[in-house]
Amino acid sequence: MTMTTEPHRPDIARDLLDRAEAARLYRSKLTRGQLGPAELDLGRHGDRSNASVLRRIVEQHGWPGRSLVGEDGGVAAWQIALHADQELDLQRPALRAIATAVERGEAAIQQWAHLYDRCCVNAGQRQVYGTQHRYGHAGVEVLPVREPENLDARRASVGLPPFATAQEAVRRRYAREPETDQAEDAEHSGAAPLMRTAA
Repeated sequence: MTMTTEPHRPDIARDLLDRAEAARLYRSKLTRGQLGPAELDLGRHGDRSNASVLRRIVEQHGWPGRSLVGEDGGVAAWQIALHADQELDLQRPALRAIATAVERGEAAIQQWAHLYDRCCVNAGQRQVYGTQHRYGHAGVEVLPVREPENLDARRASVGLPPFATAQEAVRRRYAREPETDQAEDAEHSGAAPLMRTAA
């Protein structure tokens, strides 16, 4: 990832970018079954540490948006929040902070939509925008969606492409590169690992 704007706090940006990249590598190995018990423990510790760091940043600065950490730093923060599934006391405040950042032009509404869906899924509810997936017996599966007949209208309201278009892109990408977890995407979890996708 390369930063596209000069952030006010490049130190925070670099920390977020480094943490998000390490977490991406961990999840890639996890998906491919390449981790032993010690590495799994280290990865879980890393996720908790990332959540703790992001929580502190949000408490001190609000959501780390474009001005504070640049475009890529904001994406890294969002990735950390998305994968803080055991830290719901971070995800909900992060969701509110991103909403404020969106209003100020500091974050993308699509990031908010992905995290909103993630929070719904983690609360045992149906998602709203259809951004969250998991690996199932048939490959990539979208997790349950509220009022599917209105899904594309809701997606359009937050600048997401039609569901069928996004779903095809997700299936193609994961068929080609099932171990990847790219920054532009975002979806996720259940008995099978939750995934971020650009849905």
